[in-house]
Amino acid sequence: MKEIKIGHCVIGEKYKPLIIAEMSGNHNHSLERALAIVDAAAEAGAHALKLQTYTADTMTINVDLPAFKISDPNSLWYGRNLYELYQEAYTPWDWHKPIMDRAKEKGMLCFSTPFDHTAVDFLEELNVPAYKIASFENTDINLIKKVISTGKPIIISTGMATLSDLELIVDTFRVCDYENFILLKCTSAYPATPLDANINTIPHMAEMFNCQVGLSDHTMGVGVSLAAVALGARVIEKHFCLARAEGGVDSAFSLEPHELKSLVLDSERVW
Repeated sequence: MKEIKIGHCVIGEKYKPLIIAEMSGNHNHSLERALAIVDAAAEAGAHALKLQTYTADTMTINVDLPAFKISDPNSLWYGRNLYELYQEAYTPWDWHKPIMDRAKEKGMLCFSTPFDHTAVDFLEELNVPAYKIASFENTDINLIKKVISTGKPIIISTGMATLSDLELIVDTFRVCDYENFILLKCTSAYPATPLDANINTIPHMAEMFNCQVGLSDHTMGVGVSLAAVALGARVIEKHFCLARAEGGVDSAFSLEPHELKSLVLDSERVW
C-alpha cells in the first residue's frame, strides 16, 4: 500500500496518524480569531490546519425557496438558507495567505478544500501542499481531475457515498494513473452520533481499494477517532474552535484546545 507524503509528514502504517484541525467558519469573520485558532491548534500538537475555499456565490444562488434551505430536522443548520449560511461560514480569500503563513511559522501543514475550479487556481497560487475534497463534491469528477492535474496529494471524504460512488472515485484516480490519494470514512451529519459512525468500514475500505484510509469525524469528543486509529485510520480530521461557548457555525461539534491535545497524544498511543 503506497505511503503518501504531504510536506514533512508521511501517511502510512509506520507513521503516527496525521491529525488535521479543520477551522471551517469558526473564525466568526475575525482574522484575529482565525490566527488565534492557528496558534491554538499548533500548541495542541496538530500536524495540519485545514481551510475551506469558496464564496456563497461559487456555491449556490441567493433565492428563498424550499430547495435552497436545509430540510433535515436533525441538522445543526435546520431551516437555514444556504446562501446566508455560506456567507456566514466562508473564509475570505485574502485571509488564506496570512493564515497559511502563520501555520508554516508554527510548523504545521496548511491546505484547503476547494469547491470549484477557481478555488483550485487560487490555491495553486499559494502553493498548498495538498488538497481535500469534501463529501458533497466527491462525485464531481471534473473537480477531482482538476485537482489531480496539480500533482498534489488528495485527501477525499466519502460521506454519503455508495459503494458504486466509491468505485467511481477510485477508478477516476486509477484511470489517471494517480495513486497519491487518501480516502476518509465520513458520516455526513452535523453532529454525527457514534452509533452512526460505522468505523468498521475503515479496514474494509483499505483492503478493497488498496489505499491509505482515515476518518473525517463529526462526532463529539475523541472516542470515535481513537477507535478509528485502532482500526487502521492513518488520518484524523476534526473541526476545531477556541471555545464552543463562544459560538461559530461549526462550534457545536468542534474540539476545544484541550480535547485536540488529548486526541494528538492518545491517537499516537493507540497507534
